[in-house]
This record gives sequence, C-alpha cells and structure tokens, in this order.
Amino acid sequence: MSGSITELRAPGPRPELAWFGQMIPHCLEQARAAQAQGKPIVGILCEFTPRELILAAGGVPVCLCGGDARTIPAAEEHLPNNLCPLIKSTYGYSVLRSNPFLEMASLLVAETTCDGKKKMYELLGERYPMHVLELPQKPHSRTGLAQWETALRRLQAELERRFEVTITDEAVRAAIGVMNRERRLRRELAALMKRDYPPLTGRELLELKSSISGQPEYLEQLETVLAALKAEERAGVRRRRVRVLMTGVPMVHGAEWVLELVEKHGGLVVAQENCTGLKPILEDVDKDAPDPMHALALKYYHLPCSVMTPNNDRMELLPRLAAEYRAECIIELVWQACITYDVESYRVKRLAEELELPYLRITTDYSVSDSARIAVRVEALFESVHHGSADFQAREPSHREDAP
Repeated sequence: MSGSITELRAPGPRPELAWFGQMIPHCLEQARAAQAQGKPIVGILCEFTPRELILAAGGVPVCLCGGDARTIPAAEEHLPNNLCPLIKSTYGYSVLRSNPFLEMASLLVAETTCDGKKKMYELLGERYPMHVLELPQKPHSRTGLAQWETALRRLQAELERRFEVTITDEAVRAAIGVMNRERRLRRELAALMKRDYPPLTGRELLELKSSISGQPEYLEQLETVLAALKAEERAGVRRRRVRVLMTGVPMVHGAEWVLELVEKHGGLVVAQENCTGLKPILEDVDKDAPDPMHALALKYYHLPCSVMTPNNDRMELLPRLAAEYRAECIIELVWQACITYDVESYRVKRLAEELELPYLRITTDYSVSDSARIAVRVEALFESVHHGSADFQAREPSHREDAP
C-alpha cells in the first residue's frame, strides 16, 4: 500500500521550521543565558506542574522527561527492567550526568502521578533538590480540588523560600498571560491540521513544542511559523492519506519514532490527544480571576490524564477531537509497563467501536526493534480504512499477544 503513496507535500526545505530543528541547542543557550543572569532553572516532570508559578518566581521551567533509549541501561542498574521507558530514560540521565538541563536545575518539581514515577522520584531526590506536588486523583471532587490548590500554594511558598522572592498576584497574572499566549499559538497551529490539506505533518507539528516554555524567542518563532502556514492554502498535491487521531502516552523529545512510522506507512496524524499534543493546551487560565492561584488550580486539575479516576473527561475529549479533525481511525500508543494507559486502552477501544472508527493499540518501548511488526499492523489498519471497514478492532491481538 505505502508504495503507491506520494510525499505528504511537495519536497523541499521549510525555512520557517528551521529554528525548531535546533530546538535543544536553542533551549540550552537560553538556559545558560538565564542562569548567567541569576535566574534559577527549574526542572519539571509532568504537565500538572503550573509553569506560571515558576515564571512568576523569576525561574525558567524546563521539561526533563527522558526520550533517549541510550540512558535506559544505566537506569536499570537501580530500577526494575519492567518499568516504563520514560521513567527509566529520565532517571538514566541522572545516573550518567548527561542532561545539562538537569545538572543546571536549582530545583525539580514532581507530582504524585503514577506509582513508577513516585518511587523513581525518591531516588532522584537523593541527587537533586526536589519538591513533590501531591496530586489528588478524583478529577471532579471538590475536596480534591481544594487539596490541589493547597499543594500549589505550598509550591509557591517553596519557590519563595528557595529563591528569596515574593510571588505576587500581579506576577502570577503576568505569567498566566505569557502561558495563555503560548497555548493559544500552539492551538492555532494544531487547528491547521483540520484542513483538507494540512500544511504540516504530525511529526512537524510535534517538533514545534519547546522544552522551555514562556520564552520570548520561542513565542516569536511560533508566531512566525503560524503566519507563514496560515498563508498556505494548499501545501502541494498529495494522494489520499489516512487521517489519524493519535492518543495514549506522551511522545517526548527523542521518542517520536512510532509517530514517524505511522506517517511513513500512509498515515497523517492530524490530532495528538496526548500530553505532548493537545491535552494540556485546550484550556487557558482565567488571568482576570479574583484569585489567580485558584484559577491555576482549576486549569491544571482538569487535565484528563490516565492517573485520574474515573477518567471520563478523556472519553469525552476523544470523540470531540475525532469529529473536529475528521479522523478516520484511532491509534493508541502505550509505552510498555505504563499501567494506567494500558488498562484505560480497553475503554478507548470500546469508544472507537461506538464511533465506528478502526482502532489500533500499539504497545512498545523506546527501542525500534519491533518497528517492522508494528509497520505491518499499521498498514493493515490503513487498508481497512481504505476499504471502509470499521471492524478492524475485532482482529486486534489480545493484550498478551500485543506485547513485543
């Protein structure tokens, strides 16, 4: 099938995306310059941490989630082999001392999300200063929201104490404005994928996410790209590609190979529901709220992560995205040993059946050793779309058979 499909767009360099091709070096340059100016580097390990609080404290929030398979063997000297690769890769950087952002960090902010992360944080906290946010996991509980707001106020106090600053409501509102601007720009870029002829591939869209948030240069680059892409009505003649809604685990920097494989074999990932895609940017913070800390708590507590129970919000979000982006199938990615997403995949599969969309669940890790097997299954999924079949789920392997 894939041999009959042309490129996603006319070939040739895209100068407006060149800056993002060097995103990590740019971020490293920004972090070093900020540190030279006396600004603290604060490492974050999940989307639940409000970057606004770090910005309001004069800090620089840097995402430290590991996407490099090469750091995993070092991590396995301390961690069990049957653990999520994202957790192992993140910790492996600390063992090898190979992540300059981690080594520059004056503080790490973590959250009590999955059990694997919580226990890894205990070891990471022996090496680096760390503050752990206690995340209640009942998303529509009033007491849970109150507890979450208390946890954020404790983080505020810790940032003030450690960095000898006072975080005012005005500073929080200013930081909210910065992050709302970033979310808006990323939403507008993502919305371009709703077109009949999207100007980006899903992989290119993913590359427009920076490891450091809220920096002026990054926001300016997003605006430049958005202006250029809005001017494009069609991005070249293409044959039919399958419009894919991708869901499941985050695809952090360095761990994008499954998305690349999907697009190489005939798909176009028009929507990414995951934490590195749409999920964290769909909702802004009310910067005019009487209490900006309460407004922060409201926004971040609404993230439909699989650690939440029951996570009905995700099941409401997926049909909405499928309709808005006119998805023709759903592909769910689950990193090995990610228990919460693994269990929740049953509900996603059932939802796909209700939507009459072919569904494929991919369980793998950061190694590309099973890419040939996955490619065969992806092509079979796309063949079912081309032939108008919505019962592809019935031919899916069981969870046991699906393991690499």
